Amino acid sequence: CMLDRRQCDDICRIRLGIGLLHTTSAAIHTLKNFYTAASGDIGFPEFIIVGLVDNTPYLYFDSNTKTAVPKTEWMKKSVGADYWDSMTQIGIGANQIFKANIQVVKDRFNQSKSTGVHVFQNMYGCEWDDEAGVTEGFDQYGYDGGDFIAFDLETKTWIAPKTQAVNTKNKWDSDTAQNEFLKNYYTQTCIEWLKKYLDYGKSTLMRTVPPSVSLLQKTPSSPVTCHATGFYPSGVMVSWQKDGQDHHEDVEHGETLQNDDGTFQKSSHLTVTPEEWKNNKYQCVVQVKGLQEDFIKVLTESEIKTNWNDPNIVLIIVVVVALLLLVVAVVVGVVIWKKKSKKGFVPASTSDTDSDNSGRAAQMA
Repeated sequence: CMLDRRQCDDICRIRLGIGLLHTTSAAIHTLKNFYTAASGDIGFPEFIIVGLVDNTPYLYFDSNTKTAVPKTEWMKKSVGADYWDSMTQIGIGANQIFKANIQVVKDRFNQSKSTGVHVFQNMYGCEWDDEAGVTEGFDQYGYDGGDFIAFDLETKTWIAPKTQAVNTKNKWDSDTAQNEFLKNYYTQTCIEWLKKYLDYGKSTLMRTVPPSVSLLQKTPSSPVTCHATGFYPSGVMVSWQKDGQDHHEDVEHGETLQNDDGTFQKSSHLTVTPEEWKNNKYQCVVQVKGLQEDFIKVLTESEIKTNWNDPNIVLIIVVVVALLLLVVAVVVGVVIWKKKSKKGFVPASTSDTDSDNSGRAAQMA
């Protein structure tokens, strides 16, 4: 069986949050942690903790350095050495627990002698809607990319989607005091920490950056992509309208992705023929929470950005260039021929007596 959940109490009391990308309203804030343990021939530390607030990394720990460190300037300035010492000790303790647990899970999957790479993860935290006041918590474990076990806050019990996790479920379900503690942590303590971190980093986390919107297309028969990028926070809606009405047919929405600078991007793809959008008014509408103005791009030929070239146009260009090169070659040839002609032929001289003669001078035989 896995190690007793009470061994995780100290970790739970000061759990931070690590962010999966949330694509809902910008008013929803998240606090999450990822604990990742790995075994086998890996090129990274065997245990890593990464903390995120609203998808922004603020904390990092790994088994090589054995030290928790801040990932943002606002965390460096907002908390003292005691905080980081505490987080370092929590990381060291969690490292030992996860090192044991990954072996337990490998045994459950009959992989105890496996020398391949295996990964055991825990993602937990909470979210808070600052408009509606609604809160949620989550605590999920995964193994080798698949779900292993998750906590249900409503029933205060564990859900085991795989038979290999049933023993863990039964063990953890029997510890009702621990499960009650977890529910209180995720619905109260975690939310308090989330609000603290939002206050620490409000100049960054609470800012609003408008998007840059473009219409993209690979070929005339490809879907038209409305691409919004550079916005913050992540809660942006990208939709299509036809003649002023919301349009959902043949529309595919992409995921919200994070850019290297911490801002986000999102796309929506519309499948429509050129004849259709030329005869109707299609437009992409991008709505940003906190900004009254919508960002609109009307689908017209001049608005579409593409790197596609019509083969017929390319052929015409090639022919024209070839003709121009041919003309240049002919002109150069004529000039060279004329220069050579001047050097190779000398006109016959005339005498003074022939100066008044309009006829051609006689040639010597």
